[in-house]
Amino acid sequence: MSLIGFHASHEQFTPSELLRLSQKAEAAGFQAALNSDHFHPWTEAQGQSGFAWAFMGAALATTGLSFGSVTAPGQRYHPAIVAQALATLNEMFPGRAWMALGSGQYLNEAITGTGWPAKDLRNARLKECVDIMRALFRGETVTHRGLVTVEEAKLYTRPRDMPLLVGAAVTPRTAEWVGSWADGLITTARPPEELRKVVDAFRKGGGEGKPMFLKVQLSYASDDELAREGACNQWAANIFSNSVLTDLRTPAQFAEAASVVQPHDLDGPLRVSSSLQQHVDWLGEDLRLGFDRLYLHNVNRDQDGFLEAFGAKVIPALTR
Repeated sequence: MSLIGFHASHEQFTPSELLRLSQKAEAAGFQAALNSDHFHPWTEAQGQSGFAWAFMGAALATTGLSFGSVTAPGQRYHPAIVAQALATLNEMFPGRAWMALGSGQYLNEAITGTGWPAKDLRNARLKECVDIMRALFRGETVTHRGLVTVEEAKLYTRPRDMPLLVGAAVTPRTAEWVGSWADGLITTARPPEELRKVVDAFRKGGGEGKPMFLKVQLSYASDDELAREGACNQWAANIFSNSVLTDLRTPAQFAEAASVVQPHDLDGPLRVSSSLQQHVDWLGEDLRLGFDRLYLHNVNRDQDGFLEAFGAKVIPALTR
């Protein structure tokens, strides 16, 4: 049976608030959780950016949910440190912490001052990091000199089982490549005809039979006008193509890009509706495409109303 998860958005809320919301999500019937791993928010209007790894320890200790995070090793994070962090979480909470690994965004990685490599180099660096992490999980002593450097690293605290390393992909081309090395796929929601291309490419590249996760960006409120207004305020900067989102550098640049967005532009990149049945129908289409987990991100600020409504009506309808 597919799991319905809650997305904890560090860009929008303090870690203490997200901890409360994660606990409320579990009580409402959500069965899993995902959280973002940013150094900066997308825009100043969002206004937060807590440290995902510290949050995950607290969240795993105070809920029974599994937690995943989308992380980009290789620049802001050394892969040996990511491996140590994930191993530590899984030693304390076996099987409940996993990572989605991607090539990152300049918004977060620019803080190192080491430039921003081209996409092909970022992908090659990511694959090196994945191989390094898996070797460390196996207990090997790793020395590696390539796009990243590791000298005689060994993990002494290791998880009982190999943690799940999922590949993040938005385009069919990246999804096909991810299928060749990842334990699963995570992608973002969009119209079914576009999403099916990503699913097919992942399976073609070697992902057949591997789990697939979907992060669903939506805006739910008591009426359509409130849902659209909340989405415009918080998430208008995030509707652009991936090539734009990965290469802008600062929250101010994202806000400037968002200034040209009109309310109707949100349709497609976001699911905006006050109708719970409409959300059930949209999510049902996702499940029919074969996704094992749907992580729901209500992009406006009314998280309590979202959790209560979806816990009462949407999750029961989907799990039936």
